[in-house]
Amino acid sequence: MPEDAILEDAADRTESHDCQEEEAHHRQLKTKKLSWQKLRRFDSLDIESRSVNGHQGHSSTGASWSVILQLAFQSIGIVYGDIGTSPLYVYASTFTKGIKDRDDILGVLSLIIYTITLIPLIKYVFIVLQANDNGNGGTFALYSLLCRYAKVSLTPSQQAEDRDVSNFQLELPSKRLRRASQLKSKLESSKFAKYFLLFATMLGTSMVIGDGVLTPCISVLSAVGGIKQATSAMTDDMIVWISVCILVCLFMAQRFGTDKVGYSFAPIICVWFTLIGGIGVYNFFKYDPTVLKALNPQYIVDYFKRNKGDAWVSLGGIVLAITGTEALFADVGHFTVRSIQISMCSVTYPALLLAYTGQASFLREHKSLVTNTFFESIPKPLYWPMFGVAVMASIIASQAMISGTFSIIQQSLSLGCFPRVKIVHTSTKYEGQVYIPEVNYLLMLACVGVTLVFRSTTKIGNAYGIAVVFVMTLTSAFLVLIMIMIWKTHILLIISYVLVIGSVELMYLSSVLYKFDQGGYLPLGFALLLMLIMFVWNDVHRRKYYYELDHKISPEKLRQLAVDKNFCRMPGLAMFYSELVQGIPPIFNHYAENVPALHSVLVFVSIKSLPISKVPMEERFLFRRVEPRELNVFRCVARYGYTDVRNENEPFEGLLVEKLKDFIRDDFWLSQRTMPKTNGEKLEKEVSAELLGDDQELHNGNGHQENESENEDVKQIPDDDEDQKKQQDDVLGTEIDAIDKAWRRGVVHLIGENEVTAAKGAGIAKRILIDYAYNFLTRNLRQSDKVFDIPHKRMLKVGMTYEL
Repeated sequence: MPEDAILEDAADRTESHDCQEEEAHHRQLKTKKLSWQKLRRFDSLDIESRSVNGHQGHSSTGASWSVILQLAFQSIGIVYGDIGTSPLYVYASTFTKGIKDRDDILGVLSLIIYTITLIPLIKYVFIVLQANDNGNGGTFALYSLLCRYAKVSLTPSQQAEDRDVSNFQLELPSKRLRRASQLKSKLESSKFAKYFLLFATMLGTSMVIGDGVLTPCISVLSAVGGIKQATSAMTDDMIVWISVCILVCLFMAQRFGTDKVGYSFAPIICVWFTLIGGIGVYNFFKYDPTVLKALNPQYIVDYFKRNKGDAWVSLGGIVLAITGTEALFADVGHFTVRSIQISMCSVTYPALLLAYTGQASFLREHKSLVTNTFFESIPKPLYWPMFGVAVMASIIASQAMISGTFSIIQQSLSLGCFPRVKIVHTSTKYEGQVYIPEVNYLLMLACVGVTLVFRSTTKIGNAYGIAVVFVMTLTSAFLVLIMIMIWKTHILLIISYVLVIGSVELMYLSSVLYKFDQGGYLPLGFALLLMLIMFVWNDVHRRKYYYELDHKISPEKLRQLAVDKNFCRMPGLAMFYSELVQGIPPIFNHYAENVPALHSVLVFVSIKSLPISKVPMEERFLFRRVEPRELNVFRCVARYGYTDVRNENEPFEGLLVEKLKDFIRDDFWLSQRTMPKTNGEKLEKEVSAELLGDDQELHNGNGHQENESENEDVKQIPDDDEDQKKQQDDVLGTEIDAIDKAWRRGVVHLIGENEVTAAKGAGIAKRILIDYAYNFLTRNLRQSDKVFDIPHKRMLKVGMTYEL
């Protein structure tokens, strides 16, 4: 049997089966006779989406060069501020005990050159950025890629309605499938692997957020501290408080958005890179051009031979040269892959190499000035201009991880791994540029607290290194899985990646962990706190989902409501929001028992977050008609990716009603073209009695329906029958008028507010998790009506207690 046939996964087999059925049905349609039971509904938008490239989010392939160059310019101000300001403190953090041998400078310079080349340039710019999820990056983007390919998510993310989205499907290479399939099956069959991947993702995300706290502190303190060179009147306390004021102003500016902040900051960072590169060239020629010998990696070996354990410890300072590298990936959603590659290769990388080389030349002649290398190496005429630019650049350096933090929290929120917060999209020109008010202010408070407590860059640097290297190592681990399962990379290339880049990162990680008790505990403390919050929210979120799935309303219950004489209908349209995608949520039964009345049109709306970046607007809404027909109840699934705008710039109510009417039109005409031949009187009577056909499948807003009526032959209704056409138009008009009338009478939003408690007999751990931790979060965080901007005047909350 061919290898492809053995290893083809279930989704591909299903899709192939559906395509074969579709071809068979087309052949049957040509005979103009077929069975109602065999008439299969196919998602027309899904078929159409496969003929184009789909929506690739903020990828560089669909952007013009003018847009790419604009974004490349913006990215200089947003992405590279952190790594660009590292020359302020790297040599001082590396040689904490002074320089013992002049050749040690060459060893450290060689380490810096090869570390910057291997990690930021080769690993991130040319490899990791290719693992973006439809243009979006970060730890959760890697996790969502794995969840889309293999069923490793702990919540159902690969239901049929999800896979209908064109972006949800991945094109799989045809080679090296055996190794990929074996790894995939092992991950899918191991519950430990699923939990481990989720925990690793949460830990990596928490570390990046911790990085976002530490970056502003160390950058601003380093730059402001330079003023002590010019005046002795400046005390440490004054430097700390000036830094705090600058940090507060920085976070207050975040509400203006990445677009405006980027255009404001980019020129300053361009000037910064020009100055540090120029001063580096000046120092290189003035002091010691022979530092070019550092290109020989033999100096790294000699450095470790001379200093042994001290050289290993000093790696914790050298790793600060690549701080902010994770922002290259986390911020890619704000820009494009191509724009970041252009700005890194043309501006950032050359400027950094020139800066570190120039400082090394200066230190070869002034070993005793290593504690303040950056400001001491500046030519005196340029001191004050450089100081001013350094302060501004250090402020901007904080922007990289702040923007990255917003992006990854947005992703984790959409995947059910973070409590509800408000996402503000700050740019109408560029996707992915977001601002989260609550997170912004919490970051500000954390930064101010760390600055006031630690007060020096040395202690913060010890903490900083652990967060940076840990996230890099975790990214490499996820990347190896993606190389094997999705990219089908050659095994020798994977081994080379692990041996070269993986070993370098593990060496740095072992060094920074040595400083755990000297401040390294801080990012781990942040990470554990954030992980606890994310775990509590995700765990109860899953429990609630499965509770609703197990207790959903049955069709028989709805039929009982339909024949209940005490149940009345009132004019208007009601939207009942629920997280349950499949079926009617149990809270509706609670509502019906206490309020025995329904609006003339009722739509159950499920807001579904998919592990993809963007859902095309034409594929957003799926509909079906809920039986019995006289209830006039619809099910709707509104699907969003983790970068889609929700109820902020789009009129949600109007869009849903328009798509519902489109569905009714398409559904009606399909039913007319496939109905049994009958006289016009019977046609009008039957169709008027039912606003929609008998449909038990989820439908796309522009899709078709499946009708069941066994063993009846059907024929196409003649198009030239004007009388019958007029009758059909009248019936369809009646159906649309019913929706419009309900819409004009007003829309009421029914919000299900579910309280959760641990079931009787639950263990103490479960009671603490649900009754205390989760309920504490829900009481102090944003409610669902605030997240989706639902009008308060037309909102009714329905409460129910779930015993989990």
